[in-house]
Amino acid sequence: MSTAHKTRVAILISGRGSNMVSLIEAARAPDFPAEIVLVLSNRPDAAGLARAAEAGIAVKAIDHTAYPDRVSFDAALDAELRAAGIELVCLAGFMRIFTPGFVEGWAGRMLNIHPSLLPLFKGTHTHERALEAGVRLHGCTVHYVVPELDAGPIVAQAAVPVRAGEDADSLAARVIVQEHRLYPAALALVAGGRARLDGDRVIFSADAGRADGALLSL
Repeated sequence: MSTAHKTRVAILISGRGSNMVSLIEAARAPDFPAEIVLVLSNRPDAAGLARAAEAGIAVKAIDHTAYPDRVSFDAALDAELRAAGIELVCLAGFMRIFTPGFVEGWAGRMLNIHPSLLPLFKGTHTHERALEAGVRLHGCTVHYVVPELDAGPIVAQAAVPVRAGEDADSLAARVIVQEHRLYPAALALVAGGRARLDGDRVIFSADAGRADGALLSL
């Protein structure tokens, strides 16, 4: 009996890689439609590299400080991904802004997770800004990467209620629990062909309906 093809995924990190761990653990399931074949960091000292290696994943560091500009770094990154036969890239705390050329080269094949309910609170310090704005719901978003920061078509979101009197740390702690659930679910939709990019929108197949309802968690 032939085994169904699994999408070859690389995870890009810059730090400890907590979302990376959730993806690696989810991909261990026999019926998960993706396999994590490479974890790559722009920081040789990123703690997540050791965690990935312990899980039996190939790891690679490409130190961005060794390159004179973003174009040359992105070219080295692109070459490494293509040499590994990567079909889909997942950003998990990768603290680099890509050149438009790199993003366009991986259009429709690169996902990111962002700690807010986009399009609200693009960029950094999302939890503090959510509290300052007085929103009653906050959360996280998995989206396709486009040249504009945190602006790509949305694959999935998970929400948490903002509690009276809480601070940014407690809000962040509850959001990251949802991140660890959401990212594997979104990756499964994309890698399994149940969600795909069509222009500037994400199109879901009919059998993705059951999963969609589970992606919003209060």
